[in-house]
Amino acid sequence: MDNTLSNDLKEYLHSGMVIPANPTALTKNLELDERRQRALSRYYLDAGSGGLAVGVHTSQFEIREARLYQPVLELAKEEIDHHCQKTNKSIFRIAGALGNTNQATQEAKIASDLGYHAVLLSLAALKNQSNEELVAHCKAVAEIIPVVGFYLQPSVGGRILDTDFWRSFSQIENVVAIKMAPFDRYHTIDVVRGVAESGRAHEIALYTGNDDNIVADLLTEYHIPVGDKIIKKRIIGGLLGHWAVWNKKAVELYDKVKNASPSDLQDLLSLGIKVTDSNAAFFDSRNGFKGSIAGIHEVLIRQGLLEANYTINPNERLSPGQKEEIDRVYKLYPELNDDNFVAENLDKWMR
Repeated sequence: MDNTLSNDLKEYLHSGMVIPANPTALTKNLELDERRQRALSRYYLDAGSGGLAVGVHTSQFEIREARLYQPVLELAKEEIDHHCQKTNKSIFRIAGALGNTNQATQEAKIASDLGYHAVLLSLAALKNQSNEELVAHCKAVAEIIPVVGFYLQPSVGGRILDTDFWRSFSQIENVVAIKMAPFDRYHTIDVVRGVAESGRAHEIALYTGNDDNIVADLLTEYHIPVGDKIIKKRIIGGLLGHWAVWNKKAVELYDKVKNASPSDLQDLLSLGIKVTDSNAAFFDSRNGFKGSIAGIHEVLIRQGLLEANYTINPNERLSPGQKEEIDRVYKLYPELNDDNFVAENLDKWMR
């Protein structure tokens, strides 16, 4: 069985797109709220997202302990299938995979069997392994399904990954993309350097996960010297927890960036600061991102997509003052929210 992407899917991935990280809707008893889970996927698909990422950080890593990983993937698959049949459009399907090699390969197999196109592979559980051990782990997963690399910021459980790692990682044949989310410009450059020096720069799509720098990332072209050549590389899309909310406006923003002329750059960079300020409220940057999942939930609750802030980890709560910060950015930047779009479609999505 071929475990690689088709040429059409490669082309689609490299064309760039908005990929929100799909949250998990739970009931008060911490069981899967199927109706609201479907509504979330319908929201992102109808908003124009080009892909969905399911079972990732914004989905709550703990869904595995609650035995909800496969059910969440199955519901998203059903909604994507229905949407594709209805619209005749393609949707890029990414499932999260994490843990030691045994767990990650098991999750990769589940994702592959369900027709997901790739896994977003977190290395957060492998805190002390060498680069060689990490690459061997990634190769084992890549034998099952295409891999999207994931640089998760250390403040929410990730680890530092240097240029040497990213160079070796990028040389794995079935690595198709990298989500760069260290929330750090230095570490982001480390990734791009590694890709450029790997010899596979043209085969790997770069997606920003830097929710603190979305617009600037999407506007930047990197020029990396490699030998006697300059490798030019752009970040061509985003796979973002931030895009789990206000998603319709995220799609509109992405289209603006993609079609921008040089005269548009200053306005877009100014808009990018508003987006970053909003993210500071959603992700609780002032408290080391402790309320990042709860902040995303808070916005979705206000829109009626989630019932309440139900999380498997009882420590995933709004921080003191975070609700007021979300109130602030709602008031300051009304042009960034998509409340009207959600209100117009919510009844349809909740059926």
